[in-house]
Amino acid sequence: MALSKTERRQRIKNRIRKVISGTSARPRLSVFRSNKEIYAQVIDDVTGTTIVSASSRDKEISTAKGTKTEVAAIVGKTVAEKALKAGIETISFDRGGYLYHGRVKSLADGAREAGLKF
Repeated sequence: MALSKTERRQRIKNRIRKVISGTSARPRLSVFRSNKEIYAQVIDDVTGTTIVSASSRDKEISTAKGTKTEVAAIVGKTVAEKALKAGIETISFDRGGYLYHGRVKSLADGAREAGLKF
């Protein structure tokens, strides 16, 4: 039988996570995309802590008008600014099993624009 969308994404996510791991020197930028919202976290996998996070549900971002792709770019810029304040300049990008296209790509481009290095 064919895999469902979520099962397929979970397999891809597991395959990615075998290779990508966040350390304190180079944490992981994890992306979760739902139908309406998008979330991003900078994670240190060694200690198992989230350093900074941003989402389209944050007060300053949720008032922004535009398409979901434009909002994703704003989320990327916000998480990058918070990470730079926390002293993080380079990260590993974890697309979370999603294709690097559309909102995920927009979030990554927004983070790069704000000064994060992938």
